[in-house]
Amino acid sequence: MATATSRSGSISVVTTEQGLPISITVEPGELRRDPGALAGEILRLCKQAANRAGMERRAELEAAGLSADVLALTGLPKPEDVAEQELLEEQEYEQEPQSWLRPV
Repeated sequence: MATATSRSGSISVVTTEQGLPISITVEPGELRRDPGALAGEILRLCKQAANRAGMERRAELEAAGLSADVLALTGLPKPEDVAEQELLEEQEYEQEPQSWLRPV
């Protein structure tokens, strides 16, 4: 299992290694967002958590003594792959406020 949280900390997901959500936490303010955008953010976080879980599994297998060739065949992501993917996703899904007004 792995966890991913939005930059604001208002959305958090815990997933299996395959990216299936086990737990989703959404703060009430996020429920005002467009449903499609909210769903997209949750899916992005599920993928992010799955990548992190895969990276952790790869580290476990490497510590157990698997060779680099065998690890490459597993298809599990390397830390640099996960970091690059997270950076790309952040840039793609970076959001601007829909309004500068805040609820009173």
